[in-house]
Amino acid sequence: MPAPAELLIRPIRQEDFAAWKPLWDGYNAFYGRAGDAALPEFVTQTTWQRFFDEHEPVYAMVAERDGVLLGIVHFLFHRSTTQVQMTCYLQDLFTVEAARGQGVGRALIEAVYRRAAEAGLPRVYWQTHETNVTAMRLYDTMAEKSGFVVYRKFL
Repeated sequence: MPAPAELLIRPIRQEDFAAWKPLWDGYNAFYGRAGDAALPEFVTQTTWQRFFDEHEPVYAMVAERDGVLLGIVHFLFHRSTTQVQMTCYLQDLFTVEAARGQGVGRALIEAVYRRAAEAGLPRVYWQTHETNVTAMRLYDTMAEKSGFVVYRKFL
């Protein structure tokens, strides 16, 4: 039996759209943004275009094995009032169900760590829903919990 192909983490490319979109839709569905609550298509299209706009601080990478996308990560760099350097917010992370538990999520997070470090950023942070206990088992091994609670109000 041949060994499985190595996992490749790489920046997203324009030609990845057809493979990226089901992962994006899966991520959004996980957080309740599906059916009548789905994101409007113009939000998806705008997000996609931002990945390729050199003036946007929004980035995407994919996890690929044997030419198949297994996971996505989206992150952005932004200013902070508590440090001079920019900081990195890991906004979206999703792995196809069949690849979960195989190190794909860990590899994507580590790739964001490397990218932020290369850019001279001292911190990467993210949030997840309190019910996402499977992901939190991974996150607990990769970062510390900040103790902050997120509040939001839609306007």
